[in-house]
Amino acid sequence: MTDWIGAAEAARRLGIKQASLYSYVSRGVLTRRRAEDGRASLFHAGEVEGLARRGRPRRGPAATELVIETELTEITGDQLRYRGRDAIVLAAERSFEDVAGLLWTGSLDEPRPGAVWQATAEAIAAGRGAQAALPAGTLPLERLQVIVPAMAATDPLRLHLDPSAVIAAARCLISGMVDCLPALAGEPGPAGESGSAGESGSAGTTIAERLAPRLCPDPLAPDLTAALRAALVLVADHELAASTLAARVAASVRADPYAVVATGLGALGGSLHGGASLGAEVMLASASGPAGAARVVGDLLRRGERIPGFGHFVYKSGDPRAVLLLKILRQAAPGSERLAVAEAVVAEVRRRALPEPNVEFALAALAAVAGMIPGAGEAVFAVARAAGWLAHALEEYARNMPIRPRGVYTGLPAAAC
Repeated sequence: MTDWIGAAEAARRLGIKQASLYSYVSRGVLTRRRAEDGRASLFHAGEVEGLARRGRPRRGPAATELVIETELTEITGDQLRYRGRDAIVLAAERSFEDVAGLLWTGSLDEPRPGAVWQATAEAIAAGRGAQAALPAGTLPLERLQVIVPAMAATDPLRLHLDPSAVIAAARCLISGMVDCLPALAGEPGPAGESGSAGESGSAGTTIAERLAPRLCPDPLAPDLTAALRAALVLVADHELAASTLAARVAASVRADPYAVVATGLGALGGSLHGGASLGAEVMLASASGPAGAARVVGDLLRRGERIPGFGHFVYKSGDPRAVLLLKILRQAAPGSERLAVAEAVVAEVRRRALPEPNVEFALAALAAVAGMIPGAGEAVFAVARAAGWLAHALEEYARNMPIRPRGVYTGLPAAAC
């Protein structure tokens, strides 16, 4: 008997569906490794045989557990990898555009002729016009939720779902999300000069450089622009988070890329997901200085509320994305009063033996240090995660099978005839 067997054989020996194997892996019942080709999953034959003799675990998958195979993102312990590459290293060394390409194509350095990150003039006009009708003070995420469907209406080829077409649409879509937001400060033009970007956006600048003047009333220092770039990379994907699962379900029934992103945006704003950064922004803003951190944290606890931006369902000993982003902020703005407030909040939470900060808190700290508008953390999250949603959509388009979970009925029994 070989030491490692394929998924089909393991499922046959256990008398279960292949999907159930991965729920056993997530619960630590079975060990899995990759085959040499990097694609197939292998299971330890001895563990499979032992499980077959003992019988399947009595506890079935949790009510919220849905297992989907993906080649995009792996979370093991407190490590995050995009297609096998350490996401923390990528955030320190690579651009958001590079990492989006990695998620979409599997390659960081593949030549991409004509890979233009620019929406069409028609899409920009529609998106800007739609969000311009919103009331003053509308949060950036709420503007994005209007911009994306407006842009979709200008793309007659949006249901062309071949990979190359989807990737081209993805670049246009993410660019349009940024370029349709209201500009708050002078933004670099195509040649890097300050001034208006024009109706078609700033094709010659990076997504981070184009997003900064949409979120910051004052020009952003280069070191903080680099922090923004790193933040975009760090939140580009995160396995099957709630918004990603929603986006995948939409893609599984052949929704177009714009609809996929719109679906993700709808789920993102929840207070237990990307919306946690807004709560953390409010918390940091309510502290007049570092000395006020204890009062802010104490007030939240006395009201029985969660400390926004702390703790994570996956990372038990600390979110590595938050660790890196806070480190970058310390290097970029060592004398920042707002960073001192964030550090004081972290120290107070640790003093009370509460969970470590997560990436939503780090995004709120970035927004505070950079002087960004309210809701900026959500916007950074949304723009970045759109790359991940579209990568998952590409997988679903190739899989070409609807995701259709079954419900367990717990209501009244059937009425007697």
